[in-house]
Amino acid sequence: MSPSNFNERFRQVALMILIIVIGYMLIAELKVFIPGFLGAITMYILTREYFFTLTEKHQWKNGLAAVLMIIIILVLIALPIFFSVELITPKIKAVAQQQDKVLQGMQVIATKIESMTGVSLFDGNNAKALALKISSFIPQVLNGTAVMLTNILMMFFVYYFMLINGKKMETYLIKLIPLKPHNIDLIAKETKMMVKANALGIPLICLVQGVFATIGFWIFGLNDWALWGFLSGAFAFFPLVGTMIIWVPLVAYMYATGLDWQATALGLYMLLITGNMDYVARLTFMKKMGDVHPLITVLGVIVGLNLFGFVGLIFGPLLVSYFLVLVKIYLNEFIPELSEEKDNQ
Repeated sequence: MSPSNFNERFRQVALMILIIVIGYMLIAELKVFIPGFLGAITMYILTREYFFTLTEKHQWKNGLAAVLMIIIILVLIALPIFFSVELITPKIKAVAQQQDKVLQGMQVIATKIESMTGVSLFDGNNAKALALKISSFIPQVLNGTAVMLTNILMMFFVYYFMLINGKKMETYLIKLIPLKPHNIDLIAKETKMMVKANALGIPLICLVQGVFATIGFWIFGLNDWALWGFLSGAFAFFPLVGTMIIWVPLVAYMYATGLDWQATALGLYMLLITGNMDYVARLTFMKKMGDVHPLITVLGVIVGLNLFGFVGLIFGPLLVSYFLVLVKIYLNEFIPELSEEKDNQ
């Protein structure tokens, strides 16, 4: 290697190391905003076609069209949040003000379970520990709320500039990706499909489960049936356990308070009706929005929640899907004969 080539290669490697170091520092300092950045990417993918229709077909100014998109999304986000706060806040206040009654109720349930199974779940030490956890939980919720609001502001800030510079950004990214054009198209198609399937399909599935859970709670005479139905829909986001986080303790409470036949009927209803509606909704909504394998969704959500928090529900499955797509692209790019054999099988 000639000295000039060596110097050129050294400069290239040094510059690459500098870029990686600075990039790592930026990500480390801004990691708390990662959910906001991912949320902005999600909104951009879902709305870019509508934005370009307004700006290119109807000749709207970029800034005006971007502001309209933000207002529409704000309304769609604000309404559920307002409903959630109005529904849940009074209950949180009641629990905080009446901790003794809550602990007494849990003691009654534990006594009932102990008489039936012989297993002691609740004693004096447990009661004190639970009271401390309830007291420490409120500051955690407040801190989490502050972080969430900051990420929402960051999300809309980034989203606005992504819309304004959408075409330039996409052209620049295409130049950066070191792949053949058809593989870049494959990544773009997979990204669009997975984001739509998870950002739109999962909330629709949760809505369906929440509605059917609410109907069951109302039919079997549960107090605050609207609240429990709403929470069931919210927890339906989580794989495997889902609505069971809500209705299993409620059924146990009904048994403990002597409502045996209502508890049995509610448990059967939730297992047979609400549980099966999850599969029916996935077959209808998820198949139409994107043929996403359930295993990808389950594994992706588990990984995504640990990595990204709430938006991991969307980007976790996308990460798993990217892994599989990149393996396919690697075969197409570097081992085409093996890729052709797999496609022919």
